[in-house]
Amino acid sequence: MRPFSTGRNNSVSGSKDLSMVSPELNLKLVRQHFSCHAEEYDRYAVVQARVVARLLEILAHTDLTGGRCLEIGTGTGRFSAELVRRIPEFKPVLSDIAHGMTLHAAQRLAGSMAVDADASRLPFAAATFRSVLSSSVYQWVEDLPAAFAEVQRVLLPGGNFVFALFGEQSLYELRGSHRRAVRDLKSGRDSHVQGFPGEKDVRQSLAVDGLQVVQLYSEQEVEFHPSVPALLRNLKKIGAGNASAQRPPGLASRQVMQRMIEFYGETFGSEEGIPATYQVIYGVARKLPAKSA
Repeated sequence: MRPFSTGRNNSVSGSKDLSMVSPELNLKLVRQHFSCHAEEYDRYAVVQARVVARLLEILAHTDLTGGRCLEIGTGTGRFSAELVRRIPEFKPVLSDIAHGMTLHAAQRLAGSMAVDADASRLPFAAATFRSVLSSSVYQWVEDLPAAFAEVQRVLLPGGNFVFALFGEQSLYELRGSHRRAVRDLKSGRDSHVQGFPGEKDVRQSLAVDGLQVVQLYSEQEVEFHPSVPALLRNLKKIGAGNASAQRPPGLASRQVMQRMIEFYGETFGSEEGIPATYQVIYGVARKLPAKSA
């Protein structure tokens, strides 16, 4: 099955040498960042809203049936709310690692079950859900193979797993500018800006026994901001702070931040503003029927 065309640019360029291996994540920080920003998340999460819209397009071409479905990393509940509006027979179970997000989603979808849950250790019985959905979450998961194995476990045979996550080229302008500033100023510290998984990593992680990949591909989304500080404020407002366990303590030095801002603007700025590029990896997988004895 080929990916469905939407007219978006399906390539990510200009960042060949900026890919990173995802560092160890501090899950406590991930919970804190997102819980604290649940109330204002939807106002600032522009790209994330585009990803939800794209997933809904994909779902319209996917063989889905109604019934109980699980959303992993539900956030504010935007994805499930729109899905229920379109397909009332869907019965979503909402889950998120951030308690503040879980509460917000539960209020948005009154009557739906909502639980705090780590994607790598789902608190559900095997073969429970007809579908598992997830939007802009798995880049925060350190052990992708374990998380995808959990999806396979809780899916019913024949059930679908539809997801999107941010890939390794996401925010390459910001990450590259920070590394350049650290190098230019010889600060004595490495740049520990958080990295995300690549498409190859995702495909390998999906190689779970009993799970068949139907399609996997990436698209590019670009969001423009009036300035680099405005971009950084936007990331903070949606809880997308650096959650690398190797990040240095305290704020980056003023000199490094200023050099990063200067280099970012000089290198990537345009008449439209300061770009922030996201590589969005989309995937559809299906749980195979149990093998007969």
